[in-house]
Amino acid sequence: MIGNRITHRTADGVRVPGTWRHAFIRNGGSYFLTDLFIYADGLVDCWELVTLAEFEEKLRSGWVATSLPDGARASAHHLASWTFGEPRTLLTPDLLLAEVRDTIDELNGRPDSTARCLTAVDVFLADRTEDNRAAARAAYLSVPETVRLYALGDMDRKDRPLRVLVAGPGGRTPDASGETVTREEYEEAVAYFEDRAQWLAKAPSRVPADGPAESFAPAVRICHSYPRRALEDPGKRALRNDYPAPITIGDVTYPSVAHAYWARSVAEPQARSAVLAAESGAKARTAAAAVARREGWEQVRTAVMGRLLRAKYEQHPDLAAILLATGDATLLYDDADSGFWGESGGRGRNWTGRLLELVRSELLIGQSLID
Repeated sequence: MIGNRITHRTADGVRVPGTWRHAFIRNGGSYFLTDLFIYADGLVDCWELVTLAEFEEKLRSGWVATSLPDGARASAHHLASWTFGEPRTLLTPDLLLAEVRDTIDELNGRPDSTARCLTAVDVFLADRTEDNRAAARAAYLSVPETVRLYALGDMDRKDRPLRVLVAGPGGRTPDASGETVTREEYEEAVAYFEDRAQWLAKAPSRVPADGPAESFAPAVRICHSYPRRALEDPGKRALRNDYPAPITIGDVTYPSVAHAYWARSVAEPQARSAVLAAESGAKARTAAAAVARREGWEQVRTAVMGRLLRAKYEQHPDLAAILLATGDATLLYDDADSGFWGESGGRGRNWTGRLLELVRSELLIGQSLID
């Protein structure tokens, strides 16, 4: 069964999402344990990128192996090799092909065979004709056998309520057992789906006890700007670390958070003075980059930045109001020079943005204590 592993490939500059599962490739009479990559555009990588139709041919030919003969040799990424003894597998070419087709549907946000089955069940429950039951049964049988147990997301009952419902009272369940369904078992299955419908109706309104995992407000990007003086209406530019908002730490006043950060990063006192005197935050960075960092700086820099940001917004209530106005939005901080402090097009760690969100939360706590 294909899980929730995430990967992608790039085609013509476009990111194509995908996932993968383990599989055996048969080549030259030997078997190799490898990864089978499935992509949203319908291409499958099985030691080469092929279309879905070509993948089916490789399944039928045994290149992608679903049956493993007794005594066959196999290896895994040069890590180990072994000989099969009485091998057993649930997979067939048809089952694996059905799983791959389902995966392509999922990657594209389309209903897969499980979703189509549950839709057919809903239609039957709304109008319990034998034709609708037959359609639901056919939809159930279209779900790969390796996936059916997980169709309801109920690992206690698994798919038994589904099998009983599509069989109907007096009918036989569509599985190897083919047991006859009693009226009592059928009524229990109907009650199960009625309870499940109520639970699903309430599910969208459920949130974790301490609130939602995602913010309600759209993300806010804090773009590069280079003001040399404080502005009457700075907007989000005020949230930049190099915005000219003097902060006092101890007995030293720094022209901006950037000046304070870079001055504290250098090892030599005379270099610290040169950073402090820089015309702008950008020049403070340049001056600091020319000399050595303090020992252990990388281990403490996030704590230092957090302290400096608290000072900025505690000492400048007007700027704190701008930060608070971002609500619960994710804050994305542009920093072309640092993938640590900036979000760098989704590849950076965005520590400045994360610390700004923390300070914003602390400011809200301060307000509630005052009020």
